[in-house]
Amino acid sequence: MRERDAADLLLVENAVRKAGEIARHYFGGEFRRWSKSRGEPVTEADLAIDKYLHATLERERPDYGWLSEETGRDPANADASRIFIVDPIDGTTAFLKERPHFSISVAVAEQGRPVAGVVYNPILDELFAASEGGGARLNATPIRVSDCAAIEGCHVLGAKEMFSHPRWSEPPNSPWPEMQVESRSSIAYRMSLVASGRFDAAIVLAPKHDWDMAAGDVIVREARGGVTAMDGSALLFNGPTSIQRSMICAGPKLHALLIERLRHSALP
Repeated sequence: MRERDAADLLLVENAVRKAGEIARHYFGGEFRRWSKSRGEPVTEADLAIDKYLHATLERERPDYGWLSEETGRDPANADASRIFIVDPIDGTTAFLKERPHFSISVAVAEQGRPVAGVVYNPILDELFAASEGGGARLNATPIRVSDCAAIEGCHVLGAKEMFSHPRWSEPPNSPWPEMQVESRSSIAYRMSLVASGRFDAAIVLAPKHDWDMAAGDVIVREARGGVTAMDGSALLFNGPTSIQRSMICAGPKLHALLIERLRHSALP
């Protein structure tokens, strides 16, 4: 583990824990909420956390770039070699419904690859953290992906309607076997639950954004799991569009089986 990555991880951990206090202040209370142009919900809690994280992290790392769901890309340091990739509340729908399935997600990426990441569920006080070469932890306890080696019967996180879509019966697709399927509003939290071994896999086959996955990417990899697009390619972040077309994460044996199954599929 590089000293720089460890220092960045400590900085992000401390900032995210403080941001969690802001989330708990708003959770279950009265606050403004509205819809973005794409119809997605946003609240004043999202903006308050984003503002706090931006100010705190920029003060400590003024030469780093910034990419956030709520404030986009900061043109300052646009060409920086390192960038913070931030989702102040990943899973705003759960936050609005007072469900403890949202998270605060912050990654540090270098040349397109996350080198440190934190995903924090402030309601359950679960802080997942990892830096490249330093392993992954949940509240300071080392974590590791499950050793599941079969798709049938596996415990997977994903959209239930996606797995039951009738087009899986149309070649070159094939219907999914029986699995235990659950969902969580936060993609980052789903990935962290896989990293901790509580679920065997997480599958996303619809376009999402960098801030949904960047922190989870390094946490899963450091928990000895695989995390890629459905074609098996590594996820690259901070590109021109900030879009990720798909994501598969699981323990190495199950990940290989899922990639083999999905690599040539025509998506529903």
